[in-house]
Amino acid sequence: MKFTLSWLKDHLETEASLAEITEALTDLGLEVEEVIDPADSLGMFRIARVIEAVQHPDADRLRLCRVETWPQGQKGPSEEVQVVCGAPNARTGLIGVFAPVGTHVPGTGVDLKPGVIRGQASNGMLCSERELMLSDDHDGIIDLPADAPLGVRYIDYAGMNDPVIDIAITPNRPDALGVRGIARDLAARGLGVLKPLVIEPVAGSYDSPVSVTIAPELKDRGCPLFAGRVIRGVTNGASPDWLQKRLRAIGLRPISALVDITNFFTFDLNRPLHVFDADKVSGGLRIHPAQGGEELLALDGKTYTVSAGQMLISDDTGPESLAGIMGGEHSGCTEETVNVFVESAYWDPITIAATGRALKVNSDARYRFERGVDPAFTLDGLELATRMVLDLCGGEVSHVVHDGAIPDTTRSYRFDPARVGSLVGMEIAEQVQRDTLAALGFRLEGDQAFPPSWRPDILGSADLVEEIARIASLTRLQAQPLPRMQTGVPRPILTPLQTRERAARRMLAGLGYNECVTYSFIDQPAAEAFGGGSEAVRLENPISSEMTHMRPDLLPGLMQAAARNQARGVTDCALFEVGPAFSGGEPGEQHVQAAGLLVGATGPRDPHGARRMVDLFDAKTDAEAVLSAIGAPAKMQIHRNLPGWFHPGRAGVLSLGPKLALAVYGEVHPRLLKAFDLKGPVTAFTVYLENPPQPKTRKTTRPSLVVSPLQAVERDFAFVIGQEVEAIAAVNAALGADKTLIDAVQVFDEFTGPKAEAQFGPGLKSLAISVRLQPSGKTLTEDEIEGVSRKIIEKVTKATGGQLRG
Repeated sequence: MKFTLSWLKDHLETEASLAEITEALTDLGLEVEEVIDPADSLGMFRIARVIEAVQHPDADRLRLCRVETWPQGQKGPSEEVQVVCGAPNARTGLIGVFAPVGTHVPGTGVDLKPGVIRGQASNGMLCSERELMLSDDHDGIIDLPADAPLGVRYIDYAGMNDPVIDIAITPNRPDALGVRGIARDLAARGLGVLKPLVIEPVAGSYDSPVSVTIAPELKDRGCPLFAGRVIRGVTNGASPDWLQKRLRAIGLRPISALVDITNFFTFDLNRPLHVFDADKVSGGLRIHPAQGGEELLALDGKTYTVSAGQMLISDDTGPESLAGIMGGEHSGCTEETVNVFVESAYWDPITIAATGRALKVNSDARYRFERGVDPAFTLDGLELATRMVLDLCGGEVSHVVHDGAIPDTTRSYRFDPARVGSLVGMEIAEQVQRDTLAALGFRLEGDQAFPPSWRPDILGSADLVEEIARIASLTRLQAQPLPRMQTGVPRPILTPLQTRERAARRMLAGLGYNECVTYSFIDQPAAEAFGGGSEAVRLENPISSEMTHMRPDLLPGLMQAAARNQARGVTDCALFEVGPAFSGGEPGEQHVQAAGLLVGATGPRDPHGARRMVDLFDAKTDAEAVLSAIGAPAKMQIHRNLPGWFHPGRAGVLSLGPKLALAVYGEVHPRLLKAFDLKGPVTAFTVYLENPPQPKTRKTTRPSLVVSPLQAVERDFAFVIGQEVEAIAAVNAALGADKTLIDAVQVFDEFTGPKAEAQFGPGLKSLAISVRLQPSGKTLTEDEIEGVSRKIIEKVTKATGGQLRG
């Protein structure tokens, strides 16, 4: 909803500044989305006089202008500056628009600086209309009348200093779809006084030649009231300048006086109207449900085929308008129109919304009627519109014809001043509460409050409390601590899983990842790529075609986010998310994950060569850090039972045993990188937060560090194994040789390639591991060390099919 400040002041007598008004609007629940203030972009441009304009000594098409300016305004002292100007109409005595040094010129995007042009100083600019974005004319500088006030801001002189305010309207506030409704809220807040709306009925001098009738089946729901009158002898020319400026300011194109009047009332008083060319209407107008199949060429140039039950306005020849939504091209007004029928009606919101959605037609009228306009203002709006048509277009008015009656919206709710304190927590005096409701148009009789006809959203006593608190400002709420339910130290309120989620978030944020919050819905191809996409997780009513299925994993959302970043030039990123993934459609078929994605390089470029591309070991390190943070066991196995979205040879699974997976990490499969339009190395990990077993006992402190006083023993082993054998097989086998004594196993050498095959045989390689033995009760003897060594050799050779290297 857009309106100008001067438009608002037509209804609100106020001295409040623009900043105070916009702040109050947002606080009242009418959130300000944008303020377009001409003073911000054009406030530096002032009217100045060219004292003298002479030929530039070194350029045929340039002139040296001595310009008298008033930097501090009309009442301040004047200054003389020199400007080099290339406009053909620059002359001595010209009154124009001057921009001083430091001004941003919106038409060119240039910030003016002192300059030298062909050896002559130039300080500022004499502007054309294009520099001020007033038009595309740049053949010459602006030439103002001789009586233009010198030193005045050009926007004040030209009447352009009228800020435009754009606010967001929630569906429950149709009254705020008119400027007067917005002014009423501000007046109730105390930012001014609501000006009275004077309605003077216009007496008709003859009977309307156009009659109106409503089908009986529509009077209860579809169209309770339809009214109008004929005005003959109108002149449908251009609307006045003030009306055109207001419509242009809110993004509407002025068309003609009659059409502009209806648009004006739509935004000014939230009263949509329609004007028929009476000479094109055959007989009377009737409002009726469609039989189905009727066609109408509407004012937007499109032909609509209506279905049975949708409302139409028809004359004796056929449909003339989509009732409450859009008029027809046939009976629309043109410059040749001389006799018109002005219509004002009240339409049922549900019926209008259903028809508009079915036909996929949007209009300002539909937008308002489907939210609910003021039914009691139907006839008053017709009178005001009639008066404006007579003022702007002339003509002779008929008597009003109507069918139906104004719907009775009278209702009341108990007004209890104490409920404001109990529901909102604000102490507001009873009289202040009553004054607030009265300022909003409520009628109070004892302890009963009657909402006005323009507030269909008031449906209970709690709504009265909301209105009072809204006007008083919820910013007045004071924080109050809740009373403690029990004495002593409160018990933990987070579940073990919630504690793990928090620990995972903190760890990943500490590692430098940026947290993402993505939708739980993804498109079917992405879901299928990650093992989902079945009918069990398909949404019945998706919000878009790209959000049709519940996500089987967090990585699709992270990869889409990374692709959007890459498309905008962010090639290196680290993203993570903690949230649920879904394996089915039932409540228990979901699990919580912590997923991370690394794209590009590990850091920015530097002179030390520390920058490198991310690899699977970065993902593994971060996955292990998360597992450590959530309390997973330190000793885990690594195997290759991988999901299909990871690279089959550059990924692994951290697990407890062959089936209980704790995390999966590695490079993302190239096929998925292509599908998601991701470039460069991409590694990822997913930690299954529910899988690590919970500790059997809970302690409030960390366990003490256990350090053996006995010296550890390290032994190195080298094995000749097949090139296809993975190193992890030898490491796991060595660890299993003696779980009590063996503390760690590490790979420290691998000899492979043609030289290795020449020494050991085709398809073979050498793998060397270091085994650390840590005794706890006594120092190991040589025999005990040799016994463990034999077990290690036996286990590794059996697991790998190799032999100890000689």
